[in-house]
Amino acid sequence: MRVGGLTAAKIVGETANVGRFRSEACFAMHAGVAPIPASSGRTNRYRLARAGNRQLNAALHRIAVTQIRIPDSLGQTYYRQRRQRGDTTMEALRALKRRLARVVFTLLQPTTASPTGELPAAA
Repeated sequence: MRVGGLTAAKIVGETANVGRFRSEACFAMHAGVAPIPASSGRTNRYRLARAGNRQLNAALHRIAVTQIRIPDSLGQTYYRQRRQRGDTTMEALRALKRRLARVVFTLLQPTTASPTGELPAAA
């Protein structure tokens, strides 16, 4: 996944320390992209959270919209699959943002140290 420098800086700055989150689900809740049930009767739906870090949510939104616009990208493929399954535009966008939050959380995880406990040397 490629993002612009300002968006990457915003994500790193607003996340502060990714180690403070128990899981990627907690990170998604903090970012405001975790699905919230909005079901009624036999209709099962989810909506975007209005809570959470709005700056982090905006950064994920920029990444999602950009990926939807890039032809044959993984984001566009996932978005189209969700639309073909019957999701509305906003539901498919919500699902893509949640998926991107999972990827961002994984990428922000610190690298593991060597067995001796030393960090790898900088190149």
